Amino acid sequence: MAMGLMMLLSGAATVRSGEAEAKQAGVQCGDTLTASTRLTRDLSCPGTEVPALRIAGAGVILDLGGHTVRRVGPETGVSEGLRVSANSTVRNGTIRGFDHGYVVGGESLPSPERVGLSGLTFIDNTVAVYNRGGDTTLTVTDCRLIRNGSGLGSEQDASRGVFEVRSSFFLGNRLALSANSHSVDVVGSTFLQNETVIWCPDGDVSFSSSSIVQNTVVGDLRLGQFGYGACREASFVQTVLARNGSLAATDAPVWEPFNFVLRDSWVIENGGELLVRARTVDVQGSTWWGNGSGLSLADLPEYVPPALTGEVSGNLFLRNQGDGLRVLVPSTLTVSRNVAIDNTGWGFHVPGVSDGGGNVARGNGAGACVGVVCSAR
Repeated sequence: MAMGLMMLLSGAATVRSGEAEAKQAGVQCGDTLTASTRLTRDLSCPGTEVPALRIAGAGVILDLGGHTVRRVGPETGVSEGLRVSANSTVRNGTIRGFDHGYVVGGESLPSPERVGLSGLTFIDNTVAVYNRGGDTTLTVTDCRLIRNGSGLGSEQDASRGVFEVRSSFFLGNRLALSANSHSVDVVGSTFLQNETVIWCPDGDVSFSSSSIVQNTVVGDLRLGQFGYGACREASFVQTVLARNGSLAATDAPVWEPFNFVLRDSWVIENGGELLVRARTVDVQGSTWWGNGSGLSLADLPEYVPPALTGEVSGNLFLRNQGDGLRVLVPSTLTVSRNVAIDNTGWGFHVPGVSDGGGNVARGNGAGACVGVVCSAR
């Protein structure tokens, strides 16, 4: 009891090993945690540059206990909810209204190698989860990110690492994910009504078993946005992309990753046109139905672009505006066993590709096939 009273009076105490149970009720805004701790009440903290809570102990588990850490009053600096400088886990609660909800690295101490966020809700932060510096793997599991300026972000030219996103939900964010000197690996997650789901100026991104539905833009994947850098790979496996305003940014309706993968996925009723410029393409077993355009493929606008290569096989192109599949440059792409039905343009307009056989086209407005032999069965 005396120890708890001392913490309440101190205003910025440090929770030390062996004292966590006694001090749980007394955790206050500005405290530094070096031992595992569970909150027993909400924290309402001012919008100053002093973080609401700081985690400085390796292996610390901060359990918010279902409570909320929120900013109150005006910001007087770059406000931070949680600042993390050691391998640790934060779970089970809400972080709300900060400039940076959760910040890792960027201090004089070595940056954490791995941190975990589980069962958290981030609401109305400018950036929900932010890698400020160093090389860190951030694993985000069973989290909800709602109405943030950016869901997952990082400091330009100062940080790198991996965002692992598992079974999480992104709703109404201006930008859900940033792959800027980072790899973003998404599994079993849902993206709904975000302005842009993924920005990839210099990294790579992978979605599997996920849903990307009713967003304004799915991806901004332009080559060399800073005069350098590229999205090395954009991969969608067993993923639904449906009823989005557009797949690519409206001012540049093109994706330009080095490698493009779309396998066993569903691309349904999306608006706008999409041109994918890439070095390699792996599009297999997917359905492309009722979109504002079919799929168009070309090589990257590099000084000496390598020949577009890869495979487009076993896909359905159904009732899209324009061609079902169009390839704009001679290439070594193999086009085989695809079906194109009732598109407004050509079923397949793919001169200069390698015909792998087994393609089917019928009921397309401009005609069946250019560049491959098709049957109408």
